Amino acid sequence: MKLDFDKLNGLVPAIIQDSQTNKVLMLGFMNKEAYHKTETEKVVTFFSRTKNRLWTKGEESGNFLDVDQILEDCDNDTLLIKAKPRGPVCHTGNDTCFNERNSGSIDFIEYLQNLIDRRKKEMPDGSYTTKLFKSGINKVAQKVGEEAVELVIEAKDNNDDLFLGEAADLLFHMMVLLTAKNHRIEDVIRVLQGRHK
Repeated sequence: MKLDFDKLNGLVPAIIQDSQTNKVLMLGFMNKEAYHKTETEKVVTFFSRTKNRLWTKGEESGNFLDVDQILEDCDNDTLLIKAKPRGPVCHTGNDTCFNERNSGSIDFIEYLQNLIDRRKKEMPDGSYTTKLFKSGINKVAQKVGEEAVELVIEAKDNNDDLFLGEAADLLFHMMVLLTAKNHRIEDVIRVLQGRHK
C-alpha cells in the first residue's frame, strides 16, 4: 500500500467501520508512524493533532479497535479500516461518534447497557439498578427468574401491552445480571452470531 501523506501535511484520514455491522464508528488521522503501528499491531492507532503524539484508541478506556482489514481509497490518501470494537467507541458512551441513535431503535439496547454499566460503577443513591446491584448476585438472578415466569404467564393471555411489558422487564433484569457477572449484552450477541452459520 502506497499512501500519499503529503496532501494533508503528513496525515491521512482514517475512517473506522465496524467489520461486523458496517456501521461507521469514527474518523481519525494517521501519520506514517501511526499507520505502520496500526498495520503491525492490528490495533487502531491515530496521530492526535491536539496532543501532537501517537494515540492508540482505547489506551485509557480499554475500548480498543481490533483491525480486521485496512483499505485505501482510489487516490491513496484516505483509509477505511474495518475493525472490531471492544466496547463503546465514542467518549459519550455511544457505539459511534456520529449520533445514529434513533428512538425505538435496537441501538437503544446498547445505550441501556452503557447506562447499566455506569450505574454499577457509580452506584448512585435512589437508583433501582443500584439497589439491584447492592442486593447481590443471587437476588438479581432470582429477579430474572421471577420476570421469566411472569412473561410466560402473560404469554398465555391476549394482552399485548402486559406481555411486552414483561418481556421488557425480563430483558432489563437479564442485562443487569450480565453486568453483575462482568459481561455485556454484546457478549450474548456474539454467542448468537457464532451459532448462526
